[in-house]
Amino acid sequence: MTTQTAEGRTGTSKHQVSAAHRKSMVASSVGQVLEWYEWSAYAVFAPFIAGMMFNPDNPVSALLATFAVFAVGFLMRPLGGLLFGIIADRKGRKFVLVTTMLSMAIASVAIGLMPSYSQVGIWASVGLLLARMIQGFAHGGESATANSYIAEIAPRHKRGQWGSVVFIAIFGGTIIAYTLGGAITNVLAESEVAAWGWRIPFLLGAVLALVALWLRRNMIESEVFAEEAVQELLVDDGEPATKMTAAAIAGRPKSQLTAVLLLVAMVTGITAAHYTWSSYVSTYAIVERGMPTQSAYWAIVLAQVIACVALPFWGKLSDRIGRKPLLYGFAIAMAVAQFPLMSLISDQAWTLFVAAAIALLIVGAAGALLSSYMSELFPTATRTRNIGIAYGFSVAVFGGSAPYLNQLFNSLDLGWMSNVYVIVLCCVTFIAVTRMPETRGIDLSKV
Repeated sequence: MTTQTAEGRTGTSKHQVSAAHRKSMVASSVGQVLEWYEWSAYAVFAPFIAGMMFNPDNPVSALLATFAVFAVGFLMRPLGGLLFGIIADRKGRKFVLVTTMLSMAIASVAIGLMPSYSQVGIWASVGLLLARMIQGFAHGGESATANSYIAEIAPRHKRGQWGSVVFIAIFGGTIIAYTLGGAITNVLAESEVAAWGWRIPFLLGAVLALVALWLRRNMIESEVFAEEAVQELLVDDGEPATKMTAAAIAGRPKSQLTAVLLLVAMVTGITAAHYTWSSYVSTYAIVERGMPTQSAYWAIVLAQVIACVALPFWGKLSDRIGRKPLLYGFAIAMAVAQFPLMSLISDQAWTLFVAAAIALLIVGAAGALLSSYMSELFPTATRTRNIGIAYGFSVAVFGGSAPYLNQLFNSLDLGWMSNVYVIVLCCVTFIAVTRMPETRGIDLSKV
């Protein structure tokens, strides 16, 4: 069973990287891919959902309303991250990862079967909103728990590389959603896609979720979490636990609140750039540049495949040179490239492919190490809830709103403002990183 000795996931030599650990990583990752697929399918088919679930008499208003619902789903993520984070920190990571997978599947079925605006009027919009709120709530818990879980079961000296699978799942789910979007728009006429074809991804996602649930049933629990539970029992029995506090590690924030606030600031630029270039840019190419829908979908698919392949290498690099150099590199490169890359996009598919591939490669440099870096900032007892609050809040406010703000600025002929928005937040990321510690290779059990 045991195939490799790690340098201790918890800083000792007693833990082993076994087949069970690798299977658990795969099970967690497959579930995340499917959750991100279901989440991304909404953005992929946003133009069609707008016409079916909102008043079609005003297409611009309907599209804005569709992205507003997208943003509301994100606003539920901090709440889900907090609640599920507390549960994960008390009952374990595995329990939450199964529960959130089931919740996403139920919401996906609801969206796929929901009646249209022409059938039930405003209740279609309300139903869509409620389903996305459930998805957002579950997604917040899934993201926070998955980030903690993968980092905790990873070998300490490979935590960045293993943690990159969390962002691979994000790109992977989006790739599947866009691939299916391209296939559906290729096989079906646009009127058929608008009438019923857009429902296919949501119903298919619910079926695939059963596979993920089956895989997750045998996941191991994180040893780091298990050891924390034992330490709490020892404290309850009157025996002092020999654990270091976060402040005891040189250079770390003096309080968890400070770490949470810094993490919120750090994630702002990453999430704004990510959702601009993964969720919105295809709509921008279709609506604002007149690019054929199918061409836009396939351009994004190819761009994300390239970025996805690069993620493990970014994670491995962070294990060698540290987390902060890559975060600095992302902030500078994205701020410099945002205007030129967006200006490159025309009605030709190759322009979208080149621009998105470069942008997502830059985003991937930061995204690949998020799981490891966030987990290294907090103690085990509060790790998941703190990640859920900080990451969920930042993604909700600055990532979930990005597609809506982008579309709003462009509808007002202020497209340059969307670029300024991303650049300013990248500067916020840079400033936050200057105040944060280098955490590469630390012992998670002593945080």
